[in-house]
Amino acid sequence: MLHCAAMGQTAGIVIIGDEILSGKFADENAVFLIKELRALGVALRRVAIIPDDIDDIAATVKSFSDRFDHVFTSGGVGPTHDDLTMEGVARGFGVKVVIHEQLAAGIRAFFGPELGEKNLRLAEVPEGAQLVGRDDELKWPVTKINNVYVLPGVPSLFRRKFAAIKSMFQDTPWATARVYCNGDEGSLAPHMNAVVAAHPTVNVGSYPRFDEQDYRVLITLESKDPAAVTAAREDLVARVGDLVVRVDEAS
Repeated sequence: MLHCAAMGQTAGIVIIGDEILSGKFADENAVFLIKELRALGVALRRVAIIPDDIDDIAATVKSFSDRFDHVFTSGGVGPTHDDLTMEGVARGFGVKVVIHEQLAAGIRAFFGPELGEKNLRLAEVPEGAQLVGRDDELKWPVTKINNVYVLPGVPSLFRRKFAAIKSMFQDTPWATARVYCNGDEGSLAPHMNAVVAAHPTVNVGSYPRFDEQDYRVLITLESKDPAAVTAAREDLVARVGDLVVRVDEAS
């Protein structure tokens, strides 16, 4: 990427779990959320994968909270010994973990006489947290504290819970144009640099390809202003000339 223009809302993702770092399970939630945030027009700025460690969770979540508009955590939510996310998030914000009575009531109703003492850990939240999400199919809403949304690690539950809150993050979508070129990056770089300088609100990216038959470099132009993308694309095509193989206009 050669240039990053203004991007609107920003986000960070914190994946929590020794099982991801050890390779027992492949992460699915960051992959899913990257695509969802992109479609919403939210700029993802960082993804961290960290262990089930309270201090690490606290430091990472607080750092992300300070830097980005929205933070989404995945994993470490449940009744077992290694479910430490709520405690870690609470420590990061300097508050204690408390029982949320609305959650506790729902858990008691769900488990009935089979309720175990450990199941009530599902009602623990950082003090001051809110419950968000309007999906009637959710047994329990999403826990939110400040700008941090605490989501479960099980991919099916993660997706369902994010679907219940995704309308909260809608932003202006990106317009993107693609220019496929048959030159190498060295010959294209001066032209791209000129476009970057002339169109400061457009993100310009250059991606070499070695297995394609008809082109060698894909250049992308992105902005939340479609007219700016069109102008930058036309400028680039005029500069590159015969090296252009084809163009996908802004969409």
